[in-house]
Amino acid sequence: MNELLKRARPMLALIAATGLAAGMMARFLGDPALAGPIWTAVTLPVLAALLLDILVSLRRGDVGLDIVAGLSMTAALMFGEALAAAIVALMYAGGQLLETFAERRARREMTALLSRVPRTAIRHRDGALEEVPLELVLPGDRLLVRQGDVVPVDGNVAGGVAVLDQSALTGEAMPVTMTAGEAVLSGATNVGDAFDLEAARVAAESTYAGVVRLVEAAQKARAPMSRLADRYAMLFLAVTVALAAAAWNLTGDPIRAVAVLVVATPCPLILAVPVALVSGLSRAARQGILIKGGKAMETLARIRAVVLDKTGTLTHGEARIVDIRTAESLAPEELLRLAASLDQASKHILARTIVAGAQARGLTLAIPSEVAETPGEGIAGKVEGRSVMVGSPRFIAAKVGRSGLSTLVENRPAGAVAVAIALDGVPSGVIILNDALRAGTARLLGELRALGIERIVLATGDSSDVARFIAFGLPIDLVRADLTPDQKVLTVLSERKSGPVMMIGDGVNDAPALAAADIGMAMGAKGAAASAEAADVVLLVDQLDRVLPAIRIARRSRAIALQSVAAGIGLSVAAMIAAAFGFLPPVEGALFQEVIDVAVIFNALRALRE
Repeated sequence: MNELLKRARPMLALIAATGLAAGMMARFLGDPALAGPIWTAVTLPVLAALLLDILVSLRRGDVGLDIVAGLSMTAALMFGEALAAAIVALMYAGGQLLETFAERRARREMTALLSRVPRTAIRHRDGALEEVPLELVLPGDRLLVRQGDVVPVDGNVAGGVAVLDQSALTGEAMPVTMTAGEAVLSGATNVGDAFDLEAARVAAESTYAGVVRLVEAAQKARAPMSRLADRYAMLFLAVTVALAAAAWNLTGDPIRAVAVLVVATPCPLILAVPVALVSGLSRAARQGILIKGGKAMETLARIRAVVLDKTGTLTHGEARIVDIRTAESLAPEELLRLAASLDQASKHILARTIVAGAQARGLTLAIPSEVAETPGEGIAGKVEGRSVMVGSPRFIAAKVGRSGLSTLVENRPAGAVAVAIALDGVPSGVIILNDALRAGTARLLGELRALGIERIVLATGDSSDVARFIAFGLPIDLVRADLTPDQKVLTVLSERKSGPVMMIGDGVNDAPALAAADIGMAMGAKGAAASAEAADVVLLVDQLDRVLPAIRIARRSRAIALQSVAAGIGLSVAAMIAAAFGFLPPVEGALFQEVIDVAVIFNALRALRE
């Protein structure tokens, strides 16, 4: 029903404008008796559409200021003020049409994200190039990305140099240059020469596909219908009816009541608030921040406490090799090569990290054989004729003894993980992996304080030692460690005493806490992660510093929306009082209200600008 009414908006505005002009022409040509029926005739379809819209809203439990518009048109027709009724009809229909225009203008960044989705890819096959549907691209396929193409899937540069415009994902205007082996996110645009890409994911699991799914969900959300002005609808409606009744009762002139109702018709005003909010949504999308609706925008503007996950939020969320320690004359690079060769046979996250680290160093890996893996503990096998074991220090000690391992594992960085390696039955070294704190975290948290955030809490499933080490020197009020997902939820709920709470996380285990918070903010949008689905705000790129512009944009958009409410309703009340005393007849009052409402809508569009 709502979609049908939206499609009828241009026709209703055209009917109202044409009928108003035709009635004016009839009066100008000396036939005023014809003008009234014309104005009545063009008012009726607009009034019918308005009444239908009101009924749909009432069925949803929404009581809005549209009722005032319906009363004013009905009263004007009943008491012979057909011209005033036609002006109000044009004001209402024109305001609805202006909402459609403003909403499209405000949503253009999110719409642009959808319009850029590639449908095909150029794939190398048997010494030739073929264009194939995107869903046929598989991990390992070698693709040609031409100048001007949108990168179709996540992958790595396999040939040539990639010069990429990532502004659609990150908001950064400057292109970035990537060389062989570096990871490329789908959705970036190639602004340099053609290069080859080795696909790392299928299209449906790639970054840009996740972004598109989230944008489509936001487009379908009730964001533009978040009518902040309607919160005061009942009070405003009561004041309007009381003032109109008083003016009629005290003067005996029903036209005074009509005049009050006409100037109390803030039709486009009730649209100015969602225009301001959706303008903020679009501006946020331009900077790589997807806010899922006007309600989320309003709540984000009022945040007073922030709960942060550690892994993937304060830290990068992926371990990196920070040290290689050997127990014999074996070179560290050779120890890494043998360990990575065996780890090719494992799907464990640390095994993949070791393999990626060896490949990044340009090491040539051998094919392992006789592989036997103990899930979660370690792996054993043959590499180039040597017996190799890779796993936790406990796993290696249980297999070949602890001799020499303790010294190698000692004095590693807090929070770091040690992976032990045994060669030919002898403990031979350890590889130290660590998940480092994001650069600029202290400054970011300080700026959150400056924005008025009263409480910052670190909530992590890691051990208390690791959590305290990460939090050391940061402006964090409370550290909660060793938490299960349900304990994270309780942490979020307990912080509500400080005001609305925002939870920031990225893992599946963060999804319950993200859903429980007043605002859940997910880091990144790869695939269809539970965290991104549960969150109200998604940072489309893995950059924690986007939290600051997200809050600033939300606060500015809400402030502009409140300005629209205050200015529109305030001026309407002043005009109602003037009309009650006879200073504003119905026609002049309708024109004055039109000026007010158009002004507040254009004020709402300021939320699009910096």
